[in-house]
Amino acid sequence: MKLAWLLYAAAAFSQGWESGAPRDEIRPRFSQEASGALVIATDARAGLDGYWKKSFPVTGGRWYRFRTARKLENVPLPRRSAAVELVWLDRDGKVAPTDDVQSTQPEFPADGGTEVAGVYRAPSRAVRADVYLHLRWATNARALWNPATLTETARPAGRKARLAAVHFKPQGGRSADNNRRMFAPLIEDAARQRADLVCLGECLTTINNGVPYIQAAEPIPGPSTAYFGELARRHNLYIVAGLVERDGHLVYNTAALLGPDGRLAGKYRKVSLPPGEVQSGIAPGDDYPVFETRFGKLGMMICYDLFFPEVSRQLAARGAEVIAVPIYGGNVALARARAIDDHVYLVTSTYMKPADEWMRTGIWDHQGRLIASAGAEGTVAVAEVDLDRPAQWRWLGDFRPQIPRSRPVWRPDIR
Repeated sequence: MKLAWLLYAAAAFSQGWESGAPRDEIRPRFSQEASGALVIATDARAGLDGYWKKSFPVTGGRWYRFRTARKLENVPLPRRSAAVELVWLDRDGKVAPTDDVQSTQPEFPADGGTEVAGVYRAPSRAVRADVYLHLRWATNARALWNPATLTETARPAGRKARLAAVHFKPQGGRSADNNRRMFAPLIEDAARQRADLVCLGECLTTINNGVPYIQAAEPIPGPSTAYFGELARRHNLYIVAGLVERDGHLVYNTAALLGPDGRLAGKYRKVSLPPGEVQSGIAPGDDYPVFETRFGKLGMMICYDLFFPEVSRQLAARGAEVIAVPIYGGNVALARARAIDDHVYLVTSTYMKPADEWMRTGIWDHQGRLIASAGAEGTVAVAEVDLDRPAQWRWLGDFRPQIPRSRPVWRPDIR
């Protein structure tokens, strides 16, 4: 794709853009190219920080689409160094707070490669928006910005998804196939409730049927993915099933994703292994795949992964909006924490009972609230969510886009 910034005339940049820096002693160099690109350049000194700024008139309560594009040179971490900020201001030139949570934090449009864009509702007291195009903290670097636009638009329709978690621990089966078939009525129940995604439990082919863990291992795709794939096709939904996978001489604890076409859409191999699985010869996974579905971007993790923030953070950093979690049991505080850490919806399917005061089967929102839960054995929790609706936090506003701008940089020696 050709960079949009090359297509703009130089005259567009002369209309209201001005350069600035938090302090003069860290001010980088500013220029404008013949193509019209606004340039910020740094030298070998660390910590230089500057921006181009322009004000746009707005009407409070209306929706606006922001759009710009950039070309970066020698910027190792664009998410922090080449951010865009959009600040709403009132008639007195003060920051206009978000109506419902009184946040005065900036908006941070999302990175999309060369494009940076977002859609926002102006606070009711806003009369203008100041846009900042940054380059900060990168040495010997350049950022070339195209003319940003902020135009009124219609309110977004939203992206609704119905997420479901099955609360069921197989009993009395004598084979992997026995266990698989016990889940069919529950998947049908979720389908009756118009679920888009159904999450099942961990290692479901081994539970209470006398089949040893390693003996239950099967290829993926294999018999279980074929069975659940047919149910996914029949009910026109996605299924996440916890299985034991064999790949040559290796065995993994795996979550398989079956799509509404009946095919295997992907799989995730558990990265964080508890001592018992290590002692059994289970191998850890080493990847954090995120899958495009018809309702949004889906990641998966399994049980012990929940105890470590790195797994969900890796998935969220790759764009996951929903994370499905087959989990035998775990601390509910960690489910809340992972949802809050990354502002994702968590869908957990556990074998624990509510009376155990341990993990719950249900759907967790961006603020760590259990918005739907299954109580009795053999029931399904379903919640409808809007993946486009920001989770507004008091004083912090929409925190999800702030995460990549603010989260720490992991150094190579921190393993």
